[in-house]
Amino acid sequence: MLGEYRIVGRRAAEISASVERAVGSGELAPGQLLPSMRELATALGVNPNTVAAAYRSLRDRGVIETAGRRGSRVRARPASTVRGSIRVEAPPGVGDVSEGNPDPALLPPLHDALAAAALHNAEHPGLYGQAPVDPEFARLARAGFDADGVPAGPVAVTSGSLDAIERVLAAHLRPGDAVAVEDPGWGALLDLVPALGLRPEPMGVDDEGPLPAGLARALRAGVRAVVITDRAQNPTGASVGAARAGELRALLAEHPEVLLIEDDHGHGMVDLPLHPLAGTTGSWVLVRSTAKAYGPDLRIAVLTGDALTVDRVTGRQRLGPGWVSRLLQRAVVELWTSGAVDVPAVARSYGERRDALVRALAERGVEARGRSGMNVWVPVADETGAVARLLHAGWAVAPGARFRVATPPGVRLTVSELTGDDIEPVADALASAAGPAPARSYG
Repeated sequence: MLGEYRIVGRRAAEISASVERAVGSGELAPGQLLPSMRELATALGVNPNTVAAAYRSLRDRGVIETAGRRGSRVRARPASTVRGSIRVEAPPGVGDVSEGNPDPALLPPLHDALAAAALHNAEHPGLYGQAPVDPEFARLARAGFDADGVPAGPVAVTSGSLDAIERVLAAHLRPGDAVAVEDPGWGALLDLVPALGLRPEPMGVDDEGPLPAGLARALRAGVRAVVITDRAQNPTGASVGAARAGELRALLAEHPEVLLIEDDHGHGMVDLPLHPLAGTTGSWVLVRSTAKAYGPDLRIAVLTGDALTVDRVTGRQRLGPGWVSRLLQRAVVELWTSGAVDVPAVARSYGERRDALVRALAERGVEARGRSGMNVWVPVADETGAVARLLHAGWAVAPGARFRVATPPGVRLTVSELTGDDIEPVADALASAAGPAPARSYG
């Protein structure tokens, strides 16, 4: 069953360390079936409860997964494997459309906002004991939520969307709980869920967001939390429309005990309306980041939600970093109040490039998806071959394996670096690469 590798140890910690070393070195491969608890206990001469404790620890850390009578296996993608490492390095001269970054030309300059924040700090120094959220930041953020129909709730600030999602999941869930995630979906989130010892339950996605059938299946499977992207979903560009939002709300209303996390990924860069699901369940949050519209290095995200959840998040935050820099919060206040980002213009710029690429691919008989935001998802027959052929043709794309759980192969392109002159060459290369790998002769 384990080939040449022998699990060793007398105590639970020693046994779990032995398995984890083998997983890290590759001696135990993803998907490898482990001995039953009783079988391993007999081989090691220990009590079965000792092995059970070791397996429980491994499961909680995301190293293995258990499936009742089907036994325990090494996770198909262990939590220590970062999906971001599944990438293509673009050599000199190759167009890189793989990174997922916003167009720097569409990001506002920060010097005036940072200078204004520094001047405010000179008059009102940031000190220990102050409120973690700048009052003007909180007021403006809450006004933005109100304008988009998000239910009333307190406001908290985190260091980006993923930080917010991690804190919310940790506040409510325990290792072994299942979380419904979009498939294809945000690679960082797909890494985070097993890293927290949680089990991802994939939901299919179309241009309108998660498929109702997929959400219904996940809810029937007993998920404790659901994570949904409202707009500009990464990697497909999906945005939840009014009709789909109604269907999803109806399903969630039947499971009020489920934690709902919404990521408004497209805030500040798309002009499609928000159709929030928030408030349908008892525990909920909606998160907005400044990364895509104002700059990834600001590391500012704002969330609102039910009072208990937000209180748990801020309470735990006080025991760690304490708060997110109020200097940066004031800089964002300046960006918001000065109208530093022309949202319709930004949405139009990304939309023109995205729509042109999708249209050019359609003319070549290639299916592509990209309703909003900066990414286009292209299904391919042979993912590895498509990535290699595109690289040979002068384009580095993101392998779909970074974003997939059970969905078929694909590649993601970020349009931020594309010009009008790039559309036809990229479409030609994709049309050539998207089909089956060419037959080879080894005579």
